Amino acid sequence: MITASRRTVMTSQEHEMLLMHEALARARMCEDQRHAREARLARRLTATRRWQRLARYASRRAARAAAML
Repeated sequence: MITASRRTVMTSQEHEMLLMHEALARARMCEDQRHAREARLARRLTATRRWQRLARYASRRAARAAAML
């Protein structure tokens, strides 16, 4: 049952708790964004190494094919 005496004004302590929760949420978002940036960089580095390996393989194979002519 909802009573008519519901309080709508925040106390100082409640306001401080709200600010603390907002600060923690912002800190978590910043940490998540930093983690996402690092993960993107790691994927790019991995892809670069993969393409370099493939290019070396293709170059060796082309050289062998040219030597057989």
